[in-house]
Amino acid sequence: MVWLKLDPATWEDTQGARSSERKRMWPERATKCPVSTKSTSGRRVPVDLPTNMTESEDLTQYGQDPAQPYVYPRPLTENLPVTGAWQEGDPEGNRQFAKVHPDRSFALEGGGVLKEVTMAYETWGQLSPAADNAILVCHALTGDSHAFGEHGEAHPTPGWWNGVIGEGSGLDPKEHFIVCINVLGGCQGSTGPASINPDSKKPYGSAFPVITTRDMVRAQAAVADHLGIEQWRLVVGGSMGGMQVLEWGIMYPDRVKALAPLATALAASPWQIGWSAVGRNALVLDPLFRGGDYYDAEVGNGPHLGLATARSIAQIHYRSPNSFAERFGREVVDPRSIYGLWDQYQVESYLDYQGEKLVRRFDANSYLVLNRAMDLHDVARDRGSVNEAVSRLARVPVLTLSITSDYLYPPNLQVEIFEAVKAIGGECTHQIVENGNGHDGFLLATEDVSNHIAKFLEDTSI
Repeated sequence: MVWLKLDPATWEDTQGARSSERKRMWPERATKCPVSTKSTSGRRVPVDLPTNMTESEDLTQYGQDPAQPYVYPRPLTENLPVTGAWQEGDPEGNRQFAKVHPDRSFALEGGGVLKEVTMAYETWGQLSPAADNAILVCHALTGDSHAFGEHGEAHPTPGWWNGVIGEGSGLDPKEHFIVCINVLGGCQGSTGPASINPDSKKPYGSAFPVITTRDMVRAQAAVADHLGIEQWRLVVGGSMGGMQVLEWGIMYPDRVKALAPLATALAASPWQIGWSAVGRNALVLDPLFRGGDYYDAEVGNGPHLGLATARSIAQIHYRSPNSFAERFGREVVDPRSIYGLWDQYQVESYLDYQGEKLVRRFDANSYLVLNRAMDLHDVARDRGSVNEAVSRLARVPVLTLSITSDYLYPPNLQVEIFEAVKAIGGECTHQIVENGNGHDGFLLATEDVSNHIAKFLEDTSI
């Protein structure tokens, strides 16, 4: 049988380019990578498997020989890396690195502790003598610090916000000192599950603690200290990046001059949480996930199918029904072969392609950790109320922006931000971008997004 693919060059790579019983998602270790429990071998296995089984027995129960790649009706490319994480010794490219409080451990909101934290970041432009032109760009779930620039050996994809950042764009390196930091828990240079645990001298894997958006922002504040930036001219980002923007305004209101949370929400919605949970479940059901401890597996024997499937699920709600209908219709890959169970429609081929593309540049554990951090996002948590939380960020001008076709963070969620800021006397502008690409519109509608940011910077300048 011959499989045909759409031209990958026409497919955008996006998001690379949110009581004690209620606190716990899994029955054990609320601050641990949430998918596993101990086996008699000392390794972690999925929590739904009997703990008296060995890892090998666990996998073969599901028809899987752990020494062999999992068989799938539409197999991925052979010899994919076990993880797409950046690791020490890899080309650094434009990355720079900062140690976070090297003299002490980093305590996390959920109770976990990291003994050592390193943050990877990239910068564009020059910091002014008064350090008053710095802009922080916060990335989304599968993004990283490479927000602007070309792809290359060290950066597998072009900058995920090219067109919003660049000469003549809303975020212009000729005028501003632009910083983008790979979040804590990420996999492109900042400390995350693929990083070396100083205690075991092996990757953290399942031992990596659960983190929150607030932990990410505290780590970013340490990078700002490292760079000599006392106050950001603007903190801007969409989706999970927008969650970080909101927390910056609440946690460090004196360190921001303006905020632009785009295509995001004051708290994760049940709709978002439901989609996220299904994606995480799909990931950990891959037998080669091995409870999160897969880094010593052979090339081609990692949790590729689980991560690819999770990405494919997400790609559906990142876009919109109309965008899929207009782009793919009911076209099939091979019109001569349509009655087989695994014959493909073009939309299926597209989703498979996006899944494999993420596998090459991301880490399965980081996907779980950051995806869960998005679910935990709630500005009102432990702060009394939304109004009490928002009253802190409302001291500065706020721009929020909606994508008309966004089904994941629909415009009413940005209206809630607007109304919450205005209700306590704050200054907030709400812009609407007409774009059919769904949630990914904040990444793809670069001209409109860039223009709105440029106008906001002009309006808030002194």
